[in-house]
Amino acid sequence: MRVAMYYSNDDIRVEEMEKPGIGGDEILVRVRACGICGSDVMEWYRIKTAPRVLGHEVAGEIVEVGEHVKSFETGQRVFVSHHVPCNTCKYCLSGHHSACETLRTTNLYPGGFSEYVRVPKINVDRGVFPIPENMSYEEAPFIEPLACVYRAQRQAGLKPGDNLLVVGSGVSGLLHVKLAKALGANTIVATDIREERLRKAEEFGAIPVNAMEDVPRAVKDILGCGGADIVFVCTGAGEAVKQALSSVDRGGTISFFAPPNPGVEVVVPIKDYWRDEVTITTSYAASPFEIKTAINLLESKRVTVADMITHRLPLEKTKEGFQLVANPRNSLKVIINP
Repeated sequence: MRVAMYYSNDDIRVEEMEKPGIGGDEILVRVRACGICGSDVMEWYRIKTAPRVLGHEVAGEIVEVGEHVKSFETGQRVFVSHHVPCNTCKYCLSGHHSACETLRTTNLYPGGFSEYVRVPKINVDRGVFPIPENMSYEEAPFIEPLACVYRAQRQAGLKPGDNLLVVGSGVSGLLHVKLAKALGANTIVATDIREERLRKAEEFGAIPVNAMEDVPRAVKDILGCGGADIVFVCTGAGEAVKQALSSVDRGGTISFFAPPNPGVEVVVPIKDYWRDEVTITTSYAASPFEIKTAINLLESKRVTVADMITHRLPLEKTKEGFQLVANPRNSLKVIINP
């Protein structure tokens, strides 16, 4: 079978690899669509494990089922979660599934940017979800990123009527806008340095602010108070992080959805936050609960995503797709169709 082998963001080669065999407790999925995630192009994060086949937003069709698998059958359309928790460790039992070591070490083989993936036993048990009839293969890759966004908003304590700031209007930032609107947020301010993304943020219901402006002042002027109730940081740019830290209201929360870039030092005004009772939180990945919630949100059309897909590319153009995501101009979600 063909795979897109990642060596770096600028070096992705279509290579041949043996089609995976499966065991009695596993399934084989023919990949129909796999989204390129912003984390896929974080070269500092990915290159240390290269060469490898990336791709974790996988939607496809089951083509082989192990003899012991009773819950699935060939021909089913499924979304496959690459990371799954153990559900028994202290992290899982306390609700921190994404801190689970099992979640951090489970994966598909070889990765979604390939013609087929083998789904291991534990993923079959808790990481395979039927795609609803009204959801296309190209919409299904949004299940995983929307689940991650839902987890972040849940952990940040988002409530109907909250005023938000979304820092960075890439795919994750725009999903934050869409989901927050669906969950009853009041006013949402979204920032970015690219006008085309700000136009999308406005289209999806946010008030756009160019990140080159005085963002904290703009946020306070728009919201008419001391800042945002919740700030979601969806970019690792140092200046954006500084803006986020200065844009939160008293009693508010800052959620780091994206990590700062390597070498970026963040100075946190602890004295001010102590007095104002500001909470700083983080969010990583998603549990099966968030995956199921994301599927329900998409199936019910409370959150729509087809309008975020800008490019659909065959496997042999995966390198082009990575370049579109790493250096965005007029691109949002890029889908690879193996």
